[in-house]
Amino acid sequence: MAAKAPAAPKPAATARERLLAAANELFYAEGVHTVGIDRVIERAGVAKASLYNTFGSKDELVRAYLESRHRRMAERVARHLEPYTDPRDRLLSVFDAQGELFAEPGFRGCAFASASAESPGELVEQASGEYRAWVRGLLTGLAADAGVAAPELLGRKLHMLWDGSSLSARMDGDPAAAGIARAAAEALLDAALADRQTN
Repeated sequence: MAAKAPAAPKPAATARERLLAAANELFYAEGVHTVGIDRVIERAGVAKASLYNTFGSKDELVRAYLESRHRRMAERVARHLEPYTDPRDRLLSVFDAQGELFAEPGFRGCAFASASAESPGELVEQASGEYRAWVRGLLTGLAADAGVAAPELLGRKLHMLWDGSSLSARMDGDPAAAGIARAAAEALLDAALADRQTN
């Protein structure tokens, strides 16, 4: 049997990738306000000029960090949605995705809520608003797919469960909060479907 060819080496991370990885690690663990730019640069192993050439400012780096958190959560949710075709299962799987996040070592709550509380500003609020609009739109769309009569209302209720479970998982150190939120979401969905059948 022929020897297996060695895998091609991974390309070296760009300065942007290294800065974002360092920002993600430090900002999430310690806070965007607490962590200075010099620590991010040191952790990334790049020159200070690389940060300013790539992002322009700390505020832009914070926005890029939050956008990367948004993208990763969207990918996580998509992975959990993918196996299901039944609209009910798809909606409930969103809370399974959240539970997977809560169980990760180093989970410290919602990055967007933390950044908004620590360092409010136009760019942080914009990135946080986009993330929250995505969550609300996702839940409302899944509620509509499930056939409820008022998907916007159910979407708002589910969004409150999403927020509450994240806070509970962080403040109480309880990854099981996502399972409780999932059970509550199931009850709300069943009630909304039953209400439609009786009207």
